[in-house]
Amino acid sequence: MARYTGSVCRLCRREGMKLFLKGDRCFTEKCAIEKRNYAPGQHGKNVRVKSKLQGYGLQLREKQKVKRLYGMIESQFALTFRRAAQEKGVVGEMLLSRLERRLDNVVYRLGFGSSRAQARQLVRHGQVTVNERKTDVPSFQVKVGDMVSLSPRATKNAYVLASVEAVKGRGVPKWLELDAAALKGRVLSLPARDDVNFPIQEQLIVELYSK
Repeated sequence: MARYTGSVCRLCRREGMKLFLKGDRCFTEKCAIEKRNYAPGQHGKNVRVKSKLQGYGLQLREKQKVKRLYGMIESQFALTFRRAAQEKGVVGEMLLSRLERRLDNVVYRLGFGSSRAQARQLVRHGQVTVNERKTDVPSFQVKVGDMVSLSPRATKNAYVLASVEAVKGRGVPKWLELDAAALKGRVLSLPARDDVNFPIQEQLIVELYSK
């Protein structure tokens, strides 16, 4: 499957905000946004994107931002939107709920990975189980009551242990429960709109796909 293999820091600079794609590095002065807070490219310093955007441009940038935040390619994101549109409820909120319930995002939210990319790698390598069954599909949708845990091999990984230690400071969303000692997590409820603590205007995405 096609995937983005370039510098993820360029993505943050293109969107003009931190997307937290490189884990702990994003919280240090080494972050690209801290060092070069302008669009990438030869003429990046002269670009005034936000002041010119309106209508379709705003909608497109919002979709790109959210797609990159969750580390998805275009076809995956479009499919997620279509499935969200088929559910009962507000389409934008259903979209965010499906994005949050992706297994790779849940692993990240529980602190087993310092970034969504690292969490996705754990899933892809078969180091994550859902209800004690190995699940290696990052887009797998967790349900209320599901238990997410790591394989014995992953529980000894130094990067995983460091990530779990770091998440103790920032905490996990209220719809998840973390047992840091056992390296397990449980889905307590479906994520609500206010559980998404990132500035997202989902209505712009709905308007874009509704054209």
